[in-house]
Amino acid sequence: MAIKDFTYTGLPARVIFGRGALRQLEAEIDHLGSRRALVLSTPEQRDQAERIADILGPRSAGVFAKAVMHVPIETAREAREVAQQLGADCAVAIGGGSTTGLGKAIALESGLPILAIPTTYAGSEMTPVYGLTENGIKRTGKDIRVLPKTVIYDPELTTTLPLELSITSGMNAIAHAAEGLYAQDGNPVMSLLAEEGIRALAEGLKRLAQAPADLDARADCLYGAWLCSTVLGNVGMALHHKLCHTLGGSFNLPHAPTHTIVLPHAIAYNEQAAPEAAQRILRALGASGSAGGALHDLARSLGAPTTLKALGVSEADLDKATGIALANPYWNPRPIEREAIRGLLQNAFEGNRPA
Repeated sequence: MAIKDFTYTGLPARVIFGRGALRQLEAEIDHLGSRRALVLSTPEQRDQAERIADILGPRSAGVFAKAVMHVPIETAREAREVAQQLGADCAVAIGGGSTTGLGKAIALESGLPILAIPTTYAGSEMTPVYGLTENGIKRTGKDIRVLPKTVIYDPELTTTLPLELSITSGMNAIAHAAEGLYAQDGNPVMSLLAEEGIRALAEGLKRLAQAPADLDARADCLYGAWLCSTVLGNVGMALHHKLCHTLGGSFNLPHAPTHTIVLPHAIAYNEQAAPEAAQRILRALGASGSAGGALHDLARSLGAPTTLKALGVSEADLDKATGIALANPYWNPRPIEREAIRGLLQNAFEGNRPA
């Protein structure tokens, strides 16, 4: 197989991985050269944020526990103002994509360094990608300023993540790697990471579904999520992410379940235009046939949601979503065709297994 021409630029990343890695938090704050950290979380994870603040003691500037999905611009502005008022010189984001996204929004305007402590498999912590939602439209961009300076991966912190959320979060991470396999700016290094990330997550999630407290399975999932998010941070996005950003930003759908439901259909849409990517996905899953079908089967076997209807989407919403997605499409290996995209969304709405 001939290797295509490519350009590879490695992103700076400091990763602390392992059970009990949270014990290194204070040393990592020192490594950043910071003295006052604003701790960020969602309202639901305030207890974890307070624990982080207690660990930091006088180095904690306070807790801002208002992170929500899709980073509304109003929340981002409030968080930036609070950070400034409290004299914070860094932010510690504990949680999933919503909290890391809030940290990124702060960094985008202020340059405040972010230390991320993921408790899900969302993967935002390894990417310079940010998203802000204003007037019902989610816009995304890339800026190296928002990339967390340090990431602490501690599998022990993921044990409180409910099984259902663990599964959809893991499927969301798989989506990052799956699209990275046919990205316009992809390269062999990212393809290796993507395939290994999909393999580790799929195997870890299967074991987790049988034993949610299995710390080794959670470590495998966190490892896979790290690899998958590294891929997302280094290459561009395509149809799958465009559709999910549209559905999430415009209809306020939950991020990870939306990715879980749409992924098999987006991969099936691109399968013939990206056969090598499809083969890598199948190999990583230990499956044969259709890559889109295999991803759908994985989601069903894990008990994950498979229909947009279950998320509260109406058929009328599908027409609107198609229009928004086509108005400003991302690059995609297969041309974006209105009728085909509308059909893709219909299948995702009904939960049909993609052919």
